[in-house]
Formats: sequence, C-alpha cells, structure tokens
Amino acid sequence: MNVRGEATSKLASVECAIEQAGLAPRGALRLNEAEHVGALAPFHTLVLVGMIGARNWDAFAKSEEAGDGAPNPLDRWSRRTLDPLASLFGGESLYPFGGPPYWPFQSWAARAEPLWSSPLGMLIHAEYGLWHSYRGALALREDLAPTIEQAANGPCESCSVRPCMSACPVRAFTAAGYDVARCREHLGGPEGRECLDRGCLARRACPVGQTYAHGARQTQFHMRAFLAADPLNP
Repeated sequence: MNVRGEATSKLASVECAIEQAGLAPRGALRLNEAEHVGALAPFHTLVLVGMIGARNWDAFAKSEEAGDGAPNPLDRWSRRTLDPLASLFGGESLYPFGGPPYWPFQSWAARAEPLWSSPLGMLIHAEYGLWHSYRGALALREDLAPTIEQAANGPCESCSVRPCMSACPVRAFTAAGYDVARCREHLGGPEGRECLDRGCLARRACPVGQTYAHGARQTQFHMRAFLAADPLNP
C-alpha cells in the first residue's frame, strides 16, 4: 500500500471509531505551516467531529451526563467520548467550548467539508442544511487529510425567497447581523414559547435539509441551554 493509501486507510479507521462512539465524522483538514504553533505544533491533520440532525442524539440522550442534572451535560459527554479516541490514535482532542480563547471551528469546518455561510450566519451544508453541529476535533500527527474541492455556489445562492430572513417574529436576523439580546428576550417571554418548544423559526424556515431537523427533545434541550447560557461567556 502506498503512502496515500495508508493515509486513507488510517482516516477511515478514525472515522469508523467516531461513528462507533455515537458521533459523526465531519471531514478532515490539513494544517498549514502557519498553524504549526503552540498546542498545534506536533499535528498535521484535524478530523472534525459533530452531530448530524437527530442521527447522533440518542447516543447522548442515553448517557449518564444527560440525566445527572449537572451543568453542561453535552460538553461533558463530548469530552468523555472524544478524549479516549484522541489517546487511541496518538493525538489530542480539541473543543469549540471551554474558552476563551476558542479554537476557530467555523473556519476549520469550511476547510473540511463543502459548507457556506447562510444569511442567518450559520454554516449551511448542501444536504444537512442548518441541522448539523461540531462537538470537537481530533488533532493527529499524520498527514491524513484529503483535498476538498469547494463548490462555487451554496444552496443559498439559488434561494430567491430566503424565508429564513422573514420567519423570526422579532426580526432578530437582519442584514446587519444577529441580534442575540433581542432573541433571548423573546425566548424568555410568553410570546417566545413556540420558538422555545419547537425551535428557532428562522432555522426551521430554511427548505434545505428538512429531513434532518431535530426532534422535540433535542430541540428543547438546545433552546433551553441557549436561553440559560451566560451571553458574555458562551
């Protein structure tokens, strides 16, 4: 087997282990020379790990963290799941939470998979739409990352109606950006009950990836976690 074939095989093994742990492999990227500093100095590849729609929810929902009543159950479960995988493959685990400082997961994601910025500011996937997220990354010493070809235009480019921009009842999403304070105020009042129970109306309005939309329990978990979070220390 040649070097590229060995890399492909190793990456497949890493991705298989991620799936067996209940999470989803979300692409891999090759770190450039400027990124080989500090904690990333020994590593050449990042394999991103996340959740796709409702596919990975049950693995978390059945975990001890989900029912122990302690803060940040999803973050704690992510660490307990990914830390052993990093050790298994001789790497380190990185997370989009626990800062500041925070790792640049948004820019990493756009290098690991074909993704585009949506009008809501979230990254949109051609198949999953807005129903995907990132729980961490495995930093590996080997160069395993394939070359990713990014398509020129994402799904938002051909969407002339853009229902996501008009669905929010308090107009928290505008061309100027996302008004987090207005959104949180709405969710905390009686008028925000539908968003709190069924999910962000703007996100739900996007026609892409509707089959991956979260179920009720997953939606309510994330919406209540967002409302309860300290806006100055996400």
